[in-house]
Amino acid sequence: MSLDRLIIYLERMQRAASEIDQFLQGIDQAVFFKNIEKQRAIGMNLMLIGEAAARIAEHYPEFVVDHPEMPWEMMRDFRNRITQEYFDMELTTLWDLTQKSLPELVLQLESTRHWRAEGE
Repeated sequence: MSLDRLIIYLERMQRAASEIDQFLQGIDQAVFFKNIEKQRAIGMNLMLIGEAAARIAEHYPEFVVDHPEMPWEMMRDFRNRITQEYFDMELTTLWDLTQKSLPELVLQLESTRHWRAEGE
């Protein structure tokens, strides 16, 4: 696989994470729990992040090894959980993920996306 495809996967992950952030602007947990559109939008974007992470792990295992700071397994696992438990997904878990893990993931993605500029 070409390096261009890796960059596309990383950009997709960054875009999905940014969309989650946009979808949650100005809403709190109570609003999120009542808004099925927000829930579905967040779930879909988390699935997209997980799918891209799974493809990177499959096609670029050396990249995953070189970037252990990224939560590769967590992203793939969460994608699987959402896919398998979509209608029974625990909203508290979904909300907590967006509030606790997503901000760090956005920073990690931003850093990882620019690895070539750092000489790798």
